[in-house]
Amino acid sequence: MTRIADTFAQLRARGEVGLIPFITAGDPDIETTFALVHEMARQGADIIELGVPFSDPMADGPTLQRAAERALQHGTSLAHVFELVRRVRRSLTIPILLFGYYNPIWRYGGERFAADARQAGVDGVLCVDLPPEEAEELKRETDRHDLDMIFLLAPTSSLDRAQRVLTRARGFIYYVAVTGVTGVRTTLPADLSDMVRRIRAISPVPVGVGFGISSSEHVAQVAGMADAAIVGSAISQVIEQSLGQPDLVARVGALVAELKTALRSIAAATRNHTGTASSSRS
Repeated sequence: MTRIADTFAQLRARGEVGLIPFITAGDPDIETTFALVHEMARQGADIIELGVPFSDPMADGPTLQRAAERALQHGTSLAHVFELVRRVRRSLTIPILLFGYYNPIWRYGGERFAADARQAGVDGVLCVDLPPEEAEELKRETDRHDLDMIFLLAPTSSLDRAQRVLTRARGFIYYVAVTGVTGVRTTLPADLSDMVRRIRAISPVPVGVGFGISSSEHVAQVAGMADAAIVGSAISQVIEQSLGQPDLVARVGALVAELKTALRSIAAATRNHTGTASSSRS
């Protein structure tokens, strides 16, 4: 069982929904990223998603585009990300997922990438522009090195395609809440719950929801339908607004703590309701 699978099993046993915060590695620099990973873990993150900066992040909105630009301006490369994970692994066992685009991986070499990712302590990989139909070569290598390759499903995914994707799923499925790019949003789609429940009913792995999840209210909504809430742009927005400030890491930690508190409150309320209902039947 991988660390990602084990984490979801523990969450399920506690009746909790997971929190997966996303930050771009190297934004604003590698040392700050190192501190942010530790702070987010301390504040209750269950899995950490590290973005590998890329010059043409087509799935990302302006906030994450600027985060990638800042990281690239500091020279952050895939090799730097691996070294960062190796350093993190000296003190943390929290699952780490790399989120990125295929070009840097292809240039690095799929076999070398999977081997180095595993050696560094990476647990999973999500290649946002590599559909499952074209991922066989990389998936063969990630499977060989026991890395979870995470695939995406979207509101535009037909049930037939979802079933095909789910046959290849490991770790969890990343359900994209909205059509379009990443970014902070004020509301979530009205049909999100129905769509996620439909996928979750046929999925052999947990389902996480991301893109547009921006607040404690949003994660509370996700808690009623999915296994994890994935939050990226809202965190990167805090980083951007805190550039040059000594409390940047603490500000991000406060947001992660707020989001995790919302998820734990939902879990506690559900347990209390279930307990009351059980008592009333006895």
